[in-house]
Amino acid sequence: MTTLTHDAPMPAAATSRLGAGLTFALVSALSFGLSGALARGLLDTGWSPGATVLIRVAIAAAVVLPLGLLSLRGRWALLRRNTGLVVTYGVLAVAGAQFCYFSAVQYMQVGPALLIEYTAPAAVVVWLWLRHGQRPGAVTLLGAGLAAAGLVLVLDVASGADISLPGVAWGLGAMVGAATYFVISADEDNGLPPFALAAGGLVVGSLVLGTLGLVGLMPMTAGTAPASYAVGEVAWWVPVLLLGLVTAGLSYTSGIAAGRRLGSRLASFVALTEVLAAVVFAWLLLDELPRAVQLVGGVLVLAGVVVVKLGESRTVRPEPVVT
Repeated sequence: MTTLTHDAPMPAAATSRLGAGLTFALVSALSFGLSGALARGLLDTGWSPGATVLIRVAIAAAVVLPLGLLSLRGRWALLRRNTGLVVTYGVLAVAGAQFCYFSAVQYMQVGPALLIEYTAPAAVVVWLWLRHGQRPGAVTLLGAGLAAAGLVLVLDVASGADISLPGVAWGLGAMVGAATYFVISADEDNGLPPFALAAGGLVVGSLVLGTLGLVGLMPMTAGTAPASYAVGEVAWWVPVLLLGLVTAGLSYTSGIAAGRRLGSRLASFVALTEVLAAVVFAWLLLDELPRAVQLVGGVLVLAGVVVVKLGESRTVRPEPVVT
């Protein structure tokens, strides 16, 4: 059980845990935010979303798997007990979220596509409220409202901007996967080390995507043409390696570490900074310059994250018991 404190300051250990969690969350958000711009360079040369996400997830799985096995320390029973959880994580949080997001990027700009995916924090709040009775406080709801208003401005709906319905549909699919990612990543009760959960999910995601490709349900098209960005052309393998090592391997492991320290609700709102990172990377790599109203929206998103943090800091999370 958690202890609600409204006046007493947070213990030093809790403060340290919060600081580490915020650092991991920001690393995860920044690295995830790079994925859309990098993938767009490959998609424009003829790569299909399926091939792009498969190679990205497979490279990450190959890198993280040895670390996951080491973190288990021979506790195979722990992995067997959590088979269903790992499969769900791999199917929805890894394969589903990434494939839907890259599919959305085919129909719309990176920033708006990611924005739709990151309605996930609202879904997390509702899930925790309905499933676990964790009713959000007034401060948390205020922060959520600010973030939601900022996201609307980033999407720039009011200006009548052209919005692709297929892109929106794919983005909503990515939202379901992202919400699953935040909820499962924050679950400490399963006992799985972060590296083990990340490795298992990435392996399952690779197998699912590979199977869909083999049976023809997901087109797999790739090539060796150079990828073109605002900074110039680069060999195809450069964005491929960055997608696998940075935007998947680093992102998933640091994201799980953040969720364990912050909880799914706060971690999901801090992860909204990924939207801002994606907009910046899209500007630098794709010349997709955000409008002034989108920049104002970004400021509101950050303000919302800060307010949510203030609301969540009233809840002191107990330190995990080391066995």
